[in-house]
This record gives sequence, C-alpha cells and structure tokens, in this order.
Amino acid sequence: MLGASVMAFTASAATAQDMADANGGLADIVVTAQKRAQSLQDVPIAITAVSEAFLDSRDISSINQMESIAPNLRITRSPGNGTTSSIAIRGSSTTNAVLTNDPTVGIYLDGIYIGKSQGSVFDVADLERIEVLRGPQGTLYGRNTLSGALSLVTRKPSGELGGKIEASYGNYDYKRLRASIDLPALGIFSAKLSGQMQKRDGFYTAVPNPIPGVTNAGVSEDRSFDNLNTKGGMIQVRAEPNNDLTFDYSFDISVSDQNMTYTQPYAVNPNGIFAPGGVFGGLNSFPAHLYVNKTRHRQVHIDAPTRDYAKIWGHGLTVSYDLGEATLKSITGYRKLHFQGNQDTDGTPLPIFTAERESWYSAFSEELQLTGSTGPVNYTLGLYYFKDKGRSEDTQLALGGLSRVAARYGFTGESYAAFGQLDYDVTDRLTLTGGLRYTHETKTIERSATNLVSGATLIDAPKGLVPEAKFNAVSPTAIASYKAGDETNIYAKFAKGFKSGGFNGETNSIVELLEPYRPEKVDAFEVGLKTRLLDNRLQLNVAGFWNEVKDMQLAVLRVVGNSAIGQVRNAGKARIRGFEIEATAQPSDDILIQASLSYTDPKYKEFIDNGVNQADNRSFNRVPNYTAFSSVDWTAARGDWGKLNLIADVNFVSDYHTAAFALRGATYQRAQDTKVDGHAIVNARIIVSEIPMGASEAEISLWSRNLFNSKAVDNFIDFGAGLGGLITASYVPPRTYGVTLGFKF
Repeated sequence: MLGASVMAFTASAATAQDMADANGGLADIVVTAQKRAQSLQDVPIAITAVSEAFLDSRDISSINQMESIAPNLRITRSPGNGTTSSIAIRGSSTTNAVLTNDPTVGIYLDGIYIGKSQGSVFDVADLERIEVLRGPQGTLYGRNTLSGALSLVTRKPSGELGGKIEASYGNYDYKRLRASIDLPALGIFSAKLSGQMQKRDGFYTAVPNPIPGVTNAGVSEDRSFDNLNTKGGMIQVRAEPNNDLTFDYSFDISVSDQNMTYTQPYAVNPNGIFAPGGVFGGLNSFPAHLYVNKTRHRQVHIDAPTRDYAKIWGHGLTVSYDLGEATLKSITGYRKLHFQGNQDTDGTPLPIFTAERESWYSAFSEELQLTGSTGPVNYTLGLYYFKDKGRSEDTQLALGGLSRVAARYGFTGESYAAFGQLDYDVTDRLTLTGGLRYTHETKTIERSATNLVSGATLIDAPKGLVPEAKFNAVSPTAIASYKAGDETNIYAKFAKGFKSGGFNGETNSIVELLEPYRPEKVDAFEVGLKTRLLDNRLQLNVAGFWNEVKDMQLAVLRVVGNSAIGQVRNAGKARIRGFEIEATAQPSDDILIQASLSYTDPKYKEFIDNGVNQADNRSFNRVPNYTAFSSVDWTAARGDWGKLNLIADVNFVSDYHTAAFALRGATYQRAQDTKVDGHAIVNARIIVSEIPMGASEAEISLWSRNLFNSKAVDNFIDFGAGLGGLITASYVPPRTYGVTLGFKF
C-alpha cells in the first residue's frame, strides 16, 4: 500500500529553454546507443536520454542518484555498503553484489564497461548525458546487459578557457565543493579537470544500550552511521593531430571512507532462538527481540566498529579515426577497486553477527569498432576483449564468538566477442535491422574457509582444483522500424540477452563449488511508438515488452553453521511483460513537464526448489508492478538580474518484495515479511541563475531531497532460521536541505 502521501516541488537552472529548439519546440537529443550518433526519436529501441542541464539541476553525479530518470529503472543501495548498487530494469536484477556475481545491467563510462556491482557507485563531476537502454543489449554491448545498460558520457575538453565552481552547505553539516575547469588549447592538445569533495554527518547516532539487565550489550566506538565522506576527480586530455584523428585519454578516481549505512533490526521469528524463551532469548544472552523496531529511528544501538572504504580508479583511451565513409574506433579501459568493510550486520548492541571484508578487483577491456554507411546500409562491426580478476577475504563472527569463520575466494574471467549490426533502408520509411554477437568466456575459482574456533577446515579448493568453466552465447537482434509520418516512428524488436554463468564463490560445499551455475538467458520481444505532436511541443514514447527468461539466476542468503553465505541458483523460467510511457511537454517557453509510467507483470513458469516446482509460491525480487515519475520545470521570472526557476519532482514506486521467498506455507523467509510498501519521494529546488557578474555568471539554489521526510523502507535482509528469523531493514535517507552557490566563467 502507498506510504505517506507526498508531493513536491524542485527547481533548477535546467530550464525549458535548455530543452527548446530554435523554433520554440522541443530540442532534438543526439545519443550513441547504437555505437553511432543518432536522434533519440530515430533509435528503434526503448531508451531514455538525460541531458547535462537535467543532471546539473538535480545534482546527479553518481549511479545511486539516478533512479527516477527512466521508467522501469530501479536503483537501491546495497545494505551496509554505500559504494555498491543494486540495479534492476524490467524486472531483472542482481541482489548479492559479491565480486563473483555478475550484474544484469551493464554500466559504461565513456564506453568502458564497469564489471561489477561492487564499486559501481562513484562520483563523476562533469557528466554530459546519461543514456538508459531498456531491454537486452547483447548484440552491441554483450554479456551482462540482460535487462539493459546505463551509459555515462562525460563532457570532453573544449579547448577554450572556462569552467564552473560550486559550493554547497546543508543540514547534517553537509559540505560539498565541485569544480570543472576547461584549459585553453595548447597546440594539438586540450585538457579538462573536474572533481568534487563531499562530507556529511551520519543520519544515525549511536547511543548506549537503553535496556537494563542485558549483560552482553556493548557500545560501538563509532558515533555516526550512514555518513558521507567522498572525494573524486577526473583528468581528461584530447589530442587532435589532424581533422581525421582524435585521441581522448581520461583518468578518474573516487575515494570514499565512511561508516556503514545502518541496517535496523526489524523483526525476529517469535519461535526463533533470539525470541523470548528461545535458546538465546534471555537477558544474559542475545535477546534481539528487545531491539526490534519497525519505525525508522535516528538513535541506534550497535556494538561493533564499522567502516565502508572504497578506492576506485581507472584509465581510458579512445582513438577515433575518420575514414570518410566510415569511422574506426578503439576503446581501451583499465579499472581497479580496493574495498574494506566492517559491518555490525545485526544492527543491535549484541554480538550476534559482525562481518569484515577486504576485496581487490581489476579489469582490462579493449573494443574495436568500425561504423559507417554505404548507400542504404548503416553498419557497426566490432571485436571485444575483456579480462578481470579479483579476490576477497572476510571474517564473520557470530553469537559472541561461538562461531568465527575466516574465508577467502579468488577468481579470474576472460571473454572474447565479435559482433555486427546492419541497418538497411528498404524505403524512405521502412528500415530493417539485423545484428549478431558471438561471445566465448572462461572463468576460474578458488575458495577456502576455516572455523577459527574449532580449527576445522570447512573448504579448501586452491587454484587449479576446480576446472575452469566455459560459456558460449550467440546474441541476435532483429528490428523493423517504420516512419509513419515526419514525426512518428513505430518499431518491433526481437533480441536475445544473457548474463554470465559462474561459481558460487561464497559456498563452503566443495560439491557446489565444482558445479557452476548456468548463464541466464532471455528472449525479448518489444514494440514501440515514438512521436512528436502539437508543433513539436509534446514528445510521447510508448513501449511494450514481453520477456521469456530461462535459467533465471536467483541469489539466496543462507546462514549455515552461523556463517552467512550467498548462493546463486538457476531457479527456472519466467515470463515478464509490461509497458512504459514517457512524455515530455512544453506548453510554453517557460514550462517543461516530464512524466513517465511503467507497469511490469512478472510470472514464474518454473521455479525448482529442492526438486519441487514452486512456480506459484515464490515472490519476484525487486519488481514493483508500477513505477511513476513526474516533473514540472517552470521559469517563474526573468530580468536583467537573472532568472528564477522552480521544478517539482515526484518519484513513486508501488510495493515489492526484496527476495524470492515463499508466498505461503513457510515458517522462515516468508515473502510477506520482507515486502516493501509503496511510497513516493519528493525533491525540491529553487534556483536564481544567470546572475550577471561581468563576463561571468553566478547562481544560487535552495534545495531539499525527500522534502516530506518519507520514512519508507527500501530494502530488507532476512537471515533465515540460522539466525532466528532476524530481519534487518534499510530506510530511505531522511529529509535533507541546503544551499548551493555557483559561479561560471
């Protein structure tokens, strides 16, 4: 059911004029979703493109701020980890973000693939646009774009002196400094520097245990949780030896060093080990039931130190050579991640469950593209290579030291692909598209785990013991698009997508480790309409989709021997269908209205659990039936002093389950226990911009996020019978507000 009713107003310097063309209608948006520049309205796929003006107006600079920008896009924070995202598009998502698991949504930064969900939240201070491609993108983007792709495109050096600097201050002692500087060209070289620093106190404050008589209660040495402390920057250099050849090099780095995002104890099973009368329910043991609360609290009680540290950095080099009728491009990327995390996972002052983890990851990629046209044919041809490796070491402490497990895993992956896609203009109105990609990949795994209390070896699988896994996939695409009028396009599309298979790197069972799970595959059907109406004052895009999913990968959390283990299972088959509507209207030069509505209807056709088909008794993971977004951007006044902008944003999501649990009949891990209620979030901004300061401009903005302070849950973790039915909850961030001063030159 819908949580607190919310409506909101936001404002920004991204005005209706920024979206207007020379004739006063909506401006055309150019995207590179199909590896070449095209008008958004001419691309025959479901895609949302967000401009630099929109991003600046909402202060969007990282993945976790992008949820409302496209229909059927869901982005939630990973519990306890502020640099890991869980992204879902059209009902497909990855929930367990350990490094051995692959995402269902591909993330690209200037064409370079970001290989894992862990480390996918990083700051980019100067984005030019974001493209959200919905549906499988296997032909042009390859593996792990099963449900779609996010493409982040940065603004390139201009060769002219200019820039902007912003300073912000808000509640919770929030401070941010963001800057971007374009340097004047020096011969064939031009360069741009950009970066930002953010710092904020936590939303939660630790206080001593408030319940007398609980002998095992402790106090954390940390006093603030869900705080913010990040720094990020990018150096970009462009070299243009001649009109046909361009080199673009970039180095980006993002560092966060903060405490964990707090997870609150939400429930325990009334018959579990922590409940009154349970094995550990007494005051001199672990009475978790005393700390359970279903309302978000700002003062919390935990006993363990926490840390959420991540350093993410990467190099990129794109070389583009204009051959006349074709363009040859090389995109080379290298990225690294170092993560350290300490979590008080149970969220109580009791030593029930804590975890420490340190991870390292690196990836190298190379893509060669040849794009061009000859007569009625446009083509894209390419070769792709990707190689990554990583390792993780963690320690889990349970029940005050009754169990202490130290474990590690290491892995490698290597992927080769060849792809091609052709567009053939049969007539001036009809275009047929065909594409094919072949992918071959190999993966390896090593795993060890020891019970430090008993000294017992739980698993010991050194490098080379487990045979490498090999996967092959063919990903075709077929599209027919028809231009029904000068401003109306209709299309029908079929595409196959796949998500990599792999190993359960967290398992303590050698039998399970030796049996890799299979790739998840989807046959996707889509029809769409893209049109502009009312003298280009209204843009309306509609898409309907029907996905047939096979070998669906589902992550299940199990507590085995007081050790929490994430396991991936090929549960079976599913049908996911729905529709999406996007509209942009400009009723006057001063008003811009944007809205979207999406509906998703998922159904399991097969769900094998312990040899039994439970297709009619399992919930879908993170799939709300409805999502909606609306925004009103109004230039309320203008004059020689500048202009005043107001924007209203409302983002709504209907209720959804957070794991694939039983709908009925279960004692533990019941779907209804981890169901998130529908809720709406509102952001607000008022900006006075274009304030003249000689040859430069200044602006000032007042802003608020979650204006009406919704206290909705956005994620649950159910630890199951092994931890007494303990359920923890993560809540949407509380209301924040502040002021930003900016200067452009």
